[in-house]
Amino acid sequence: MKHIILVVSLLLAPSLALGEVAKVTISNRATIASGQAFGASGAYEKLTGAIEFALDPKDPHNARVTDLDRAPRAADGRVHFTADVVVMRPTDQAKGNGVLLFEVVNRGRLGLLGRFNTAPASDSPMAAADFGNGYLMREGYTLVFIGWEHDVRSPLLRAEVPVIDGLVEPIAVPFRLDAKANDTALNDAMFYHPANPADPASTLTVRDRFWDRRTTIAREKWRFVAGAEGAPRIALDGGFEPGRWYEVTYKATGDRVVGSGLAAVRDAASAFRYRTDLPVRGTHAYAFGASQNGRFLREFLYDGFNADEKDRRVFDAVWAHIAGAARGNFNDRFGTPVDLSTFTATRLPLTIDEQKFNGAKVFFTNTDVEYWGGGRAAALIHTSDDGRKDMPIPGSERIYFLSDTQHGESAFPPKLTRGQQLENPVPQREIMRALLRGLDGWVRRGTAPPDSRYPKLADGTLTPVASVKFPAIPGVSDPRTIPGPGVTKDSRVTMLPYLVPQVDADGNDLAGIHAPDVSVPVATSTGWNFRSESVGGSNDIYSLMGSYIPFAATKAEREARKDPRPSLQERYRDRDDYLAKLRAAAQGLVKQHYLLEEDVENVMKRGQQQWEFVTARTATSSQ
Repeated sequence: MKHIILVVSLLLAPSLALGEVAKVTISNRATIASGQAFGASGAYEKLTGAIEFALDPKDPHNARVTDLDRAPRAADGRVHFTADVVVMRPTDQAKGNGVLLFEVVNRGRLGLLGRFNTAPASDSPMAAADFGNGYLMREGYTLVFIGWEHDVRSPLLRAEVPVIDGLVEPIAVPFRLDAKANDTALNDAMFYHPANPADPASTLTVRDRFWDRRTTIAREKWRFVAGAEGAPRIALDGGFEPGRWYEVTYKATGDRVVGSGLAAVRDAASAFRYRTDLPVRGTHAYAFGASQNGRFLREFLYDGFNADEKDRRVFDAVWAHIAGAARGNFNDRFGTPVDLSTFTATRLPLTIDEQKFNGAKVFFTNTDVEYWGGGRAAALIHTSDDGRKDMPIPGSERIYFLSDTQHGESAFPPKLTRGQQLENPVPQREIMRALLRGLDGWVRRGTAPPDSRYPKLADGTLTPVASVKFPAIPGVSDPRTIPGPGVTKDSRVTMLPYLVPQVDADGNDLAGIHAPDVSVPVATSTGWNFRSESVGGSNDIYSLMGSYIPFAATKAEREARKDPRPSLQERYRDRDDYLAKLRAAAQGLVKQHYLLEEDVENVMKRGQQQWEFVTARTATSSQ
């Protein structure tokens, strides 16, 4: 494939005061997918480069960036830093829809194509196969990916954020391993090395479950050791045990202005939208972020970043996916954005004032995982803080619960990995494609999107965890024992109301958007999965993982297992009856705008595969 190299540098004199983007450099421009046309949008091209930002610490819009006033300044009095950028757009931009669809990249990796195009994972998509069904391209979006995070490595997208020298403060780094190890890297604390590795005041604690009382490990039994450049490393005499929660506290150096990542997303989107002198332009801008980056977008809104330096709206739409009520340390001193410990991301307040949307339309979508375990407390985005009543949601907001799904859907056929049950393959992508179309229509044409769907206290579809009516399935642990969410501040723990979706007699959710795989089930699908004994901590759940627990094929088989759930034989006359019901469920979702007509056949194909998988499995397994 021929690559066209183009370098565009745009320098701004300080007196022009045109914004916080000082320079855009496009170092590579190439046609993707061998030039194939994506419907009416035609061929697409990919631009790769970097953006230089210049933030004025004296500007009140930047005062919200923690420690920006401590960072080194250039001769112009501003703090400069750079971020990677990748853009995919129609080669003939007149054929696009004019929308800049920003993805807040997850730990430097691209996810939009996987979530909306059903494309295979790729951090450098170029071949036709890398773009899946081409949905986003056929819709005409210009996809924009900005590196915002300092604690990932190239070639992943990252930002080279300002470093603050000389600052030494204690930090706490939690970690949990799936296998016994004598030493481990503290990857969540990338670049934050101990000021004094031998400091006797440093501590290491351990506990079996997150909210258990910590036990301190004697200082002489553990130590910091040499490792690869980047993350600090520690070793423990006798080794770290799998499944246990460890936390090391030490005085660190190497602080970064982590919140400059929020400013980078703000200023790139504003510049591409409002300026006419840049190589990337659009008439509207939407932001999408999943998991870590859904939390980022919640922080983005909460901290007021959806207003640029001229108080203009930055994003017309913000979609925070699988973030629950959590935010994160994306704007903290010694912040660790890469941190996977979801409990520490829960912060009060849990709701975001609509005024901070700055006119944006906002989607919050969650799976079962964000309600169950891990501390994301998704129910508290639509209930009072005490968990006693449902709260009205703003007119500019929609909340969707993707019933019976896990944090990120697993591949089909499902596999037994680190959990006690098969991973949950119930899809999200088809529903999300339909929701994106609804969001776009809401912004550009004023057409209301599909109604919110989520569990509520008023109708009993949301309940305290102790009241969940999950059936007693042989070999399946009781979800009512899963620890709930809480907030830790100044070493004090405040437990939060633990509300989860109520389930039917099969253990499947009553409320939310039910994919046809759920409304016409062949299995119980959950947002929790207890840890396998092979990875330790088997009385606790594996982070972000759901379960897929197939029904028995026949009544006799069900009775032999003592499974309370009706078998396939008791639910459906035969395979054709099952498929007919599945198609009817899919068409029902199409009418309600939660599914696109083009995805119905995907539902049917997967339904056939599920029937064959479950009947073959149950015929040969007693589980």
